[in-house]
Amino acid sequence: MFEVIITRRKRFGWRWQVCQSGKIFADGFERTRPSAKYHGERALFFLLSQAYLRNRSTAASED
Repeated sequence: MFEVIITRRKRFGWRWQVCQSGKIFADGFERTRPSAKYHGERALFFLLSQAYLRNRSTAASED
């Protein structure tokens, strides 16, 4: 299961990561927590949509 982790980075901002079982698939740094939450969830959505499109294209090529 994928998860979005948001951590405070001292006083300079927030770090976001998209992880699965300890493996990091995407990460980034933002100045505000809402921005970090948005970008983390956006990266998760993009990752899941790409997996869906990849599965759909391989199923179409098998037909």
